[in-house]
Amino acid sequence: MTVVLGFIAGWHHDFDAKQATTLNRMVMLYALPLSLFAGMLGTDRAQVLSQEPLALSILIGMAGAHGITYALCRYVFGRDTMTAALQALAISGPAVPFVGVTVLGHLFGTQSAVPISVASLVMNLIQVPVTLMLLSYGLSQNRVASPAPGTATTPDGFGGHILHALKEPVVWAPLFALLLIVLNVKFPAQIGDSLNLLGRATGGVALFASGIVLFSRKVSVSLPVVLSVTARNLIIPGLMLGGLVLLGSPADLTRESVLTLAIPTASIAVILAVQYQTAEQEMASTLFFSTLLSVFTMGMFIWLTS
Repeated sequence: MTVVLGFIAGWHHDFDAKQATTLNRMVMLYALPLSLFAGMLGTDRAQVLSQEPLALSILIGMAGAHGITYALCRYVFGRDTMTAALQALAISGPAVPFVGVTVLGHLFGTQSAVPISVASLVMNLIQVPVTLMLLSYGLSQNRVASPAPGTATTPDGFGGHILHALKEPVVWAPLFALLLIVLNVKFPAQIGDSLNLLGRATGGVALFASGIVLFSRKVSVSLPVVLSVTARNLIIPGLMLGGLVLLGSPADLTRESVLTLAIPTASIAVILAVQYQTAEQEMASTLFFSTLLSVFTMGMFIWLTS
């Protein structure tokens, strides 16, 4: 419903794509870091330190899917570097940093801080830097093939993107909270409540901004969109469910891992597509249909893991 309100706001010209980017920036710089920090601090130390299997499963599910998807898109389906990088991010990157607070928080309560933090770290330390590196490389290739007068390429490289990611509050805030938990530093409950005043806005603002972005880019159905949505909503969480069941993993671990990966694609793929002017309509369409169909696909995985 919140995405629909954002779409209506765009249609009514109350907000445009640039303002949606500003809203997303507020979420990534302030609301989400505060939510992750407060959520982690509100979690028991023993509970956090016992979540290594959950963190490992999410890491493998997101980072592994990103690498495999890029290889398939680039070398099997023959897509160019930039489009393949964006499609890999759209398929492997669930919108946990944006809407996980709403979805997982409702399902798991304060325990959701761990999968949300892990997924946010994987996205911001691995997926987004790798995607940016591939986009920069693809852009430099295009410029070499069709050089524009007075242009030059200055790719930062993977290390540069990692250092940049570490400076982002959405990365260092949960890491700082984890350090405080390990050191058994206690914060008054009032501080956590004050941080959550803005932190609770994370899910709603992110979904609202996504609706505005969807309006600004005309959505369409194509084979790449169908394959991306199917992979994001069904195949990746389905493989995670099957793998954990075969390994005999505990029910709680299976449920949290699968439902984290069953969240629809993140709007960061659309934001980067607009920034690099590559596959904009495809990324917007993937976001639209993945979000729309997640009502049914997530419901199915909630039922399968209950």
